[in-house]
Amino acid sequence: MPPRSVRLVEVGPRDGLQNEARAVPTAVKIELIEKLADAGLRSIEATAFVSPKWVPQMADHSEVMRGIRRKPGVAYPVLVPNLKGFEAAAAAGVEEIAVFAAASEAFSQRNINCSIATSLERFVPVMEAARARNIKVRGYISCVVGCPYEGAVAPAAVAGVARELDAMGCYEISLGDTIGVGNPNSVRAMLDAVLRDLPAPRLAIHLHDTYGQALVNLYSALDMGIGVVDSAVAGLGGCPYAKGASGNVATEDVLYLLHGLGIETGVDAEQVFAAGQFICRALGRSPASKVAQAQAARA
Repeated sequence: MPPRSVRLVEVGPRDGLQNEARAVPTAVKIELIEKLADAGLRSIEATAFVSPKWVPQMADHSEVMRGIRRKPGVAYPVLVPNLKGFEAAAAAGVEEIAVFAAASEAFSQRNINCSIATSLERFVPVMEAARARNIKVRGYISCVVGCPYEGAVAPAAVAGVARELDAMGCYEISLGDTIGVGNPNSVRAMLDAVLRDLPAPRLAIHLHDTYGQALVNLYSALDMGIGVVDSAVAGLGGCPYAKGASGNVATEDVLYLLHGLGIETGVDAEQVFAAGQFICRALGRSPASKVAQAQAARA
């Protein structure tokens, strides 16, 4: 049965923008984050403390974190790949971080040049440092149903990585269909495996809409008790490792579904729509969100 309320984790400012070819000004990123917070979103992934050599769009991570007007009750997590990234994030006043692993060995090798086991080992000092500073840690798992190199991913592989991240101390684990190949059956099979070890309140779902299945997959996850959903304003994002992979499921579309089901979110859909229009103007393109497109056509 779907939960009565859902917490949205807005990933547009980080996951949505990180692969944009056009450099997005720091001031625009800050304004986007503040607009999303004003809309009622209570968890906004702000940036990533990664090497600018590999992700130039995130080179201004410290400036973004120091520039945003932080609202009480709003979390501004950031992605960190290693201890060096963590130290820079902590110096910028970050209160929550995210670490990421893959359920696919091939994806792990191609994305971060190491095995899944090695990637998890690298997180040990990060987790220790986070505990010492009382900084919360969220875990991401990518390729939970499919990989651009391996094809279908076994649910047991996802459950194994989830157990490892949980044992390390991640307070929540986000399960990502990174290339958007999932369908309700594959998503349910994956969740069945993970839920044998971890309760639904410890999990989140992170969907991409490459095959137009994100919302039906989301409904399946809700029906299995998942109450945390990652989404990106205007459907920003995509996977650079998979040709044709589309962006994250759009926050506007998720809100339309949730509110239509009578599920509480605490988020103002009109203000999210306005935030999406703002960032799409800055990027020089239209939103991928179906809801945003429909509203724009009526305006």
